[in-house]
Amino acid sequence: MTASQFLAASVLIVTSALAPHIALAQQPGIRRTDLQRHDLSVPGREAIQVHVELAPGVAFPKHSHPGEEIIYVLIGSLEYEIEGKPPVTLNAGDVLFIPAGTVHSTKNVGSDNGAELATYIVEKGKPIVVLAE
Repeated sequence: MTASQFLAASVLIVTSALAPHIALAQQPGIRRTDLQRHDLSVPGREAIQVHVELAPGVAFPKHSHPGEEIIYVLIGSLEYEIEGKPPVTLNAGDVLFIPAGTVHSTKNVGSDNGAELATYIVEKGKPIVVLAE
């Protein structure tokens, strides 16, 4: 394999791994802004913080993460559906913990924009968002 073929294959693999994250981030009414990403003292784990904005009535589809998610609602009213639990609506200042691998979704049930600060403690090198089937 030539160097240019190797480079092209590498770009294809990385792009494929990021495709679900990019597609969700570009969905109308959803804006994800990566704030920081750092290795942890635990080998193979990293912390990632993301600012997620949802327009009124917009839902982020069912998905999971390869680690824990800690949510702090910044503005608005967001409804979270977590696998095996009844839906819960959180308002600005509320927090939520979602265990690793748990399928969940989020919907802005308010009349204004909603936003959360999502902190992920995840396995390094895995896609941050895994869409549920």
